[in-house]
Amino acid sequence: MRSRKFLKAEQAALVWDAPGLVAGVDEAGRGPLAGPVVAAAVILDDQRPIRGLADSKTLTALQRERLHDQILAKALCCSVAQATVEEIDTHNILQATMLAMRRAVDGLRLKPAKVLVDGNRLPTLDVLAEAIVKGDARVKAISAASILAKVHRDRLCEQLHVEFPHYGFAGHKGYGTPEHLEALLRHGACVHHRRSFSPVAAALARTAGGAAVPYDASMPISMDSATVEITHLDLRAAP
Repeated sequence: MRSRKFLKAEQAALVWDAPGLVAGVDEAGRGPLAGPVVAAAVILDDQRPIRGLADSKTLTALQRERLHDQILAKALCCSVAQATVEEIDTHNILQATMLAMRRAVDGLRLKPAKVLVDGNRLPTLDVLAEAIVKGDARVKAISAASILAKVHRDRLCEQLHVEFPHYGFAGHKGYGTPEHLEALLRHGACVHHRRSFSPVAAALARTAGGAAVPYDASMPISMDSATVEITHLDLRAAP
């Protein structure tokens, strides 16, 4: 009969991951009615650990800002990318998210041996990749990516607020809050709204048709695509 020690050694030999750098990838902004979906990729430096990394949704805005600066300063490399509103409406939100993630990985200064992606879907990549459900709470590199993506997108929404203050983007960050839906019905959609999402489509139909299609709050948000022609890429890598 084989000893326990022998069995453990045999199991340890079944690890197939290639050695090398590991990048964490996450996104922010799949659910909002406006603005791009943003993805980030981060390769952390084991020699420069960052305390407090966690799922960005569990952190305060101040904590995210502080960690954001530490990640940019201490990580081996970072990349932030986005898929535009036009791409979301053209390809649907899932495909646009995968596109943003792929751009984030492609934008890394160093090529990872493996990519760990939050969730249960993987973008098309030319490196080994693994999807990890709730990875933003389990893997530090994914936590770091979630923080970069969230802070980057929140800052974009604050810029949108300056341009279109009557929608309240600085507060709701594009999500379908009662205040945002009321602003949509009152002012219609701006160029940053996702026209393939049903609340936006309903607001457009209402303003175009003299209130013929009132918005129903119980209406599910559609992720169907629409035809738009503009494509834009925004990548930022840490120095």
